[in-house]
Amino acid sequence: MYLPPTGSLILSLLFWICTVGILYTYLGYPVLIFLFARLRSAPPAYEEHFPFVTLLITAYNEEREIKEKILNSLALNYPPKKLQILIVTDGSTDKTRSIVKSFSNQGIELIHKDGREGKMAAINRAMPLVRGDIVIFSDANNHYLPDTIFHLVAPFRDPRVGGTSGEKTISKGDGSLGESEGAYWKYESFIKKQESRLGSCTGAAGEILAIRKELYIPPPNQIINDDFYIAMQIIRHGFRLVYTPLAKSIERVSPTAQDEIIRRTRINAGRYQAIALASQFLPLDQPLLMWQIISHKFLRPLVPFLMIGATVFNLIAVIFPPQQNNPFLLGMPFGQVLLGLQILFYTLALLGERFPNRGAQSRLMNLLYLPAFLVNGNLAAFKGFIRFLLGGQSHLWERIQRR
Repeated sequence: MYLPPTGSLILSLLFWICTVGILYTYLGYPVLIFLFARLRSAPPAYEEHFPFVTLLITAYNEEREIKEKILNSLALNYPPKKLQILIVTDGSTDKTRSIVKSFSNQGIELIHKDGREGKMAAINRAMPLVRGDIVIFSDANNHYLPDTIFHLVAPFRDPRVGGTSGEKTISKGDGSLGESEGAYWKYESFIKKQESRLGSCTGAAGEILAIRKELYIPPPNQIINDDFYIAMQIIRHGFRLVYTPLAKSIERVSPTAQDEIIRRTRINAGRYQAIALASQFLPLDQPLLMWQIISHKFLRPLVPFLMIGATVFNLIAVIFPPQQNNPFLLGMPFGQVLLGLQILFYTLALLGERFPNRGAQSRLMNLLYLPAFLVNGNLAAFKGFIRFLLGGQSHLWERIQRR
């Protein structure tokens, strides 16, 4: 049975819209932003700059991590007299509070409140006690390299810079999941470098984000992705958000792929929330930045729907082929070949999920796991949409124990 010409045309258009959408999101936008960035000269190196800085660390039941985090913070290569280390615990019920208190004689400051209200409430509670001109937001489970603060604050010598974000890196040695997660953040780092060269990057890792204190606008407590909200407010008010890859934050990957899906589900629910609140996020008077935000942040969570559409429309075209063997119309054998490639991709994803490389580093196994990583990421995006749609995603962060 053949589809009539009109049906074949509509079906093929839907398939190619889905396919091009996926390719644009993952490949097209990075290529375009790279080419546009080449139109701008590389920014000069920033001179030394030592403003008063507050390192603001939020923690919830981090008794296993907080001591190492404090020791790492005390060892940072930045003048101690110009560094305030402020830790705010959001209703921790373990030993986090007592561990932090044990470092009070070394200048570590603590804010604690019984009862959990969420990360944004904790940050908003801490901001009146921030003494630094620059505030750096950090988590309890990541470590900074010694010169990280120096590199984060250097761009603030430029009055046009309102915020900076460093590079998130994943520790090696955690098998295919760790390698895939690390590759993803290298990919993100490449995009942010190009965006920053063009003017402003459009994303920030919440565990290594620095802003001018006077530019902080308290996000509503129900905001899920606080880092994105804070970064967008910097851009909306006409300041630059600069990516500083020499400032590095290191952390380990989630213990399992399922834990990573849980973490990414929450992030993607926050992305749908941001899309719904686009009028509060988008810099409407800056079309170039609007294009960057839509391409980099708003299209990503839509990819699972494009993947489903590409498969369904391709399958229909194979079952009900067009009367013409036209590649664009998915005529024989083109439709069959494209469907076969999709089946191969998802088969590799299933194999990668079933036989992950958990230990020794194997380039082949790490490569084979990439389809599983991509599928899991988009599964998390789909779950995030369901949670957002049903209102089931709390603004309270779900603590995922790192390795």
